[in-house]
Amino acid sequence: MKKTLIALLAIVALGFASCSEDNPSSESIFAKKAVHRDNFDKWLLNSYTYPYNIDVKYKMEDIYSDMKYHLVPADSAKAAKLSIIAKYLWFDAYAECVGPNFVKANVPRIIHLIGSPAFNSGQGTMVLGTAEGGLVITLYMVNNLTDKMLTDYATVNDYYFHTMHHEFTHILNQKIPYDENFQHISEGNYVSGDWYQKRTSAANKKGFVTPYAMSEPLEDFAEMLSVYVTTSPSGWQKIMDTAGTTGAPFIQAKLDMVRAYMKNSWKLDIDELRSIVLRRASEINHLDLNQLK
Repeated sequence: MKKTLIALLAIVALGFASCSEDNPSSESIFAKKAVHRDNFDKWLLNSYTYPYNIDVKYKMEDIYSDMKYHLVPADSAKAAKLSIIAKYLWFDAYAECVGPNFVKANVPRIIHLIGSPAFNSGQGTMVLGTAEGGLVITLYMVNNLTDKMLTDYATVNDYYFHTMHHEFTHILNQKIPYDENFQHISEGNYVSGDWYQKRTSAANKKGFVTPYAMSEPLEDFAEMLSVYVTTSPSGWQKIMDTAGTTGAPFIQAKLDMVRAYMKNSWKLDIDELRSIVLRRASEINHLDLNQLK
């Protein structure tokens, strides 16, 4: 017992001696590297990060990329143009409609821009955008953006703007679920992965605004909102006319539920949002996409 106690005291004494001789360095073990930001990076900080707390990543990062696809990074010049348009038509449009606090609280924390489409092999389809857990939205096909496309709202809407609103709708649904009765409106008419085999006119007649809406109720809801707020009243009427007496009542019933959900859950009037989006869309040709201001 005495030997054990003596040995223990010796170890403790040695420990005190070691501590007394310890002189830690004030230098951090983490290397301090200066972050180099070009004009685009600085513009993103001032336009996205500071006002909306969003990190826009255009230099493709593996951690946010779906590795089952063959992807290429976004061209920085085209990423800059898309970022200018996205802010004007997406974030600023919602901020104008319901205020900047709504945008700050609900937008994704990360926007990841990819240069190429994400092709689904064997289907002949491609992914234009994804929303992950309400935190990350990935937009593809950035390198397809051309100056000529910018003069054609219908084309850029199909590739970009419609996708932005669609994916944002998923984020809102993840935070506050919509009425489960929505899925019963077209119950029995969803076709899962076979949606790409349907024509738009056939989808309309079945009560869907797009073929993709036929895949499942979750996508149906997001398509309803994204198509409505990016389509002119005359364009929407054309969809309803194509749907006819068989499909139009289903589309109208869904629109009523989408309108109620956005109003009751988010205090957002989708008709006001559509007016803002369409007004801003008519102004994109006047945006200076070559100057970061």
